[in-house]
Amino acid sequence: MTAPANIHTEFHRMLGRDAKESQLNQRGHVFWMYGLSGSGKSTLANALERTLADAGFQTKILDGDNIRSGLNSDLGFSDADRKENIRRIAEVARLFLDSGMVVFTSFITPLRSLRSDAATIVGPADITPIYVKASFETCANRDVKGLYAKAAKGGVKHFTGKDSSFEEPIEGDSDWVISTDEQSETESMDTLQQKILPIIRP
Repeated sequence: MTAPANIHTEFHRMLGRDAKESQLNQRGHVFWMYGLSGSGKSTLANALERTLADAGFQTKILDGDNIRSGLNSDLGFSDADRKENIRRIAEVARLFLDSGMVVFTSFITPLRSLRSDAATIVGPADITPIYVKASFETCANRDVKGLYAKAAKGGVKHFTGKDSSFEEPIEGDSDWVISTDEQSETESMDTLQQKILPIIRP
């Protein structure tokens, strides 16, 4: 997508990210959590935000359902709409990043191409994809939102893992993998916190 004609950006005159990070005494970064619905993305993002806030860090969570209830309420779940959903939220994540914030996203982001699109927008050095891994069966048993039961009856179109594919990271990808099938919430939190703190400390 090219910029419209007669657009003259002001980025060069604005206070830069370095100044914002110095003011906040932290390094901004985007931690992009992805995985099946019910895998634990939002749970971990919320727990991490509270822990980091207690330690003095400034954070922002961008949650899939929250975003779809407002900014992206006009989008469905077709391939084109999923692509636009990720494009918009990656742009929002970059805005928070430019303000020096530590950003956690919680989006299914089922395709590698979508995750690549997000990394291109945010900047590969400023984003860490985190695959919150849980099997379809585990997520269906949890069914915290009732979506799996609804999908089983045909009440949810393009349901990821059933009607719509989900692509796991492949060998060579730099994505972190947190298996909530195998770890408790506390164990997953501890693992993530140990990896996140060195990145965001000034």
